Amino acid sequence: MKGAVAQVRRAVREFLEPVRFDELNVAVSGGADSLALTEATAHVGHRLGMPVRALVVDHRLQEGSARVAAEAAGLARKLGADTAEVLAVDVTGPGGVEAAARRARYAALRSALSGPDSVCLLGHTRDDQAETVLLGLGRGSGPRSMAGMKPLDPPWGRPLLQVPRSVTRQACEELGVEPWEDPHNADSRFTRVRLRTAVLPLLEEVLNGGVSAALARTAAQVREDLETLDFLAAGLLARARDGARLRTEVLAGEPAALRRRVLRRWLLDAGARDLTDGHLRSVDALVGDWRGQGGVWLPGSLVVDRARGRLAVNCREPEPKPEPKGE
Repeated sequence: MKGAVAQVRRAVREFLEPVRFDELNVAVSGGADSLALTEATAHVGHRLGMPVRALVVDHRLQEGSARVAAEAAGLARKLGADTAEVLAVDVTGPGGVEAAARRARYAALRSALSGPDSVCLLGHTRDDQAETVLLGLGRGSGPRSMAGMKPLDPPWGRPLLQVPRSVTRQACEELGVEPWEDPHNADSRFTRVRLRTAVLPLLEEVLNGGVSAALARTAAQVREDLETLDFLAAGLLARARDGARLRTEVLAGEPAALRRRVLRRWLLDAGARDLTDGHLRSVDALVGDWRGQGGVWLPGSLVVDRARGRLAVNCREPEPKPEPKGE
């Protein structure tokens, strides 16, 4: 077996062998990454006794998209998938075409899964991981975004996060298949495309290569640290809980970074959404910098109050602002 195909198969085998899934699904776009992944998944999955199904999402954003999707499904079957299905979606909603397409794609893939023990493999490579880390750095989104994508984040699996994009392209050449090139992947209106075509090549040139691999290693290291901190925070949260409230004396002596991690989990469990670093720091001040201040308002008409050494999340509408007095 030629080198690139063998490398992709090895990555898939190392991902699949430790865990058993009732059903293997592969998201197929028709591009090199997903085609190489499909062939490797079929090869490894069949040896492990697992059926493989290809899922092709037709975003219907371009003329002829139905034909492209049908061809991708046919190619997936040719590469060894037992079955292949086309999922047509409507791309609508806020955040621009890129974000809306992503939401529609993931929703369609998730709805196609047959049960909790099904997994959908995605063809994200080491280069995609590097782009994700750079996006997180640029947006100042904190260590969670720098940790990049997880190899296994049920129901999603990403076996190729240590495989360069160049290898998946070479694998397709070795397999004798011609990937489809999505025009959107060359459209400079999209931030990720500009990172791929301009920013990363410049960084590779300035830093004498190895940038994508270094960013991927950084993501793995940060993710390991985050998992350790999450484990510690889970134990601290359990000790601090008093029903739906939190006991501040349990949290007060802990490092602020660990406290904020506990508070984030507690607030998410209470229904809070769209939390920012500023929100968490303000809530944390009710513990670590308590001066009798009032509650902290959060999105969704939620407010965190402190009373009798306990934090509580309450839902109430903000008081209306007074009307300006006339002259």
